[in-house]
Amino acid sequence: MDLKLHGKSALVSGSTAGIGFAIAQGLAQEGASVTITGRSSQRVEQAIASLLHSNPQAKVSGIVADLAKKEGAEQVFQQVPSIDILVNNLGVYEPKAFSDITDEDWFNIFEANVLSGVRLSRHYLPKMLERNWGRIIFISSESAIQIPVEMIHYGMTKTAQLSVARGLAQSTVGTQVTVNSVLAGPTRSEGVEDFVAKIAKDNGITSNEVEADFFKNVRPTSLIKRFATTDEVAAMVVYLSSPVSSATNGAALRVDGGVVQSVI
Repeated sequence: MDLKLHGKSALVSGSTAGIGFAIAQGLAQEGASVTITGRSSQRVEQAIASLLHSNPQAKVSGIVADLAKKEGAEQVFQQVPSIDILVNNLGVYEPKAFSDITDEDWFNIFEANVLSGVRLSRHYLPKMLERNWGRIIFISSESAIQIPVEMIHYGMTKTAQLSVARGLAQSTVGTQVTVNSVLAGPTRSEGVEDFVAKIAKDNGITSNEVEADFFKNVRPTSLIKRFATTDEVAAMVVYLSSPVSSATNGAALRVDGGVVQSVI
């Protein structure tokens, strides 16, 4: 299928690794010009080099900015004033007992996971509406629906993303601009790899054993009984970024491996 992304420009926040990197790679492979973001020049440069290594014809650039902060967003706006596709992927998580989550923890995770996308969308959406074409996608999580007891503050931010995305979609009525969310399930990203490796080392078991135990005891409703790959999540996002997805707007689509049990 031709996704008709040649000539489109995209910005993917938090895209030097994991799901964000896979999304940037997928968009570039389909012919879009992609801007990636990260907090260090080393990470951004390494990501660009990796993208070009796999696809020498890719049109990629990078911006070093902390998009969890207002100043970081302003840096991006100065360098990329207008885009066709915005993927709000930046997100952080931290397993922590509810009683140990401080006010600062709540504020920090909300700013990183929610306000980063709010700021970017507030800047780019009006320009998309003026041109009568655009795509905004929030990378949420199955944790938005099934709030994890081990990180309630994270689940809260993922639910908030769904609300923001649906609200923004309401403002696109009758246009060729769409706003959607993708609910990723447990995914083998860089952070998860490190987390699994640490548990395996601490308990003297293999990573495969950690994964099996996770889906037996922590996410028992999973139907695939494994971590999704970043490419599997990215495939949905790349489709939603394309002109061929024009009838999908205001939706929350799952790439969760069947973790969420409800039918809606």
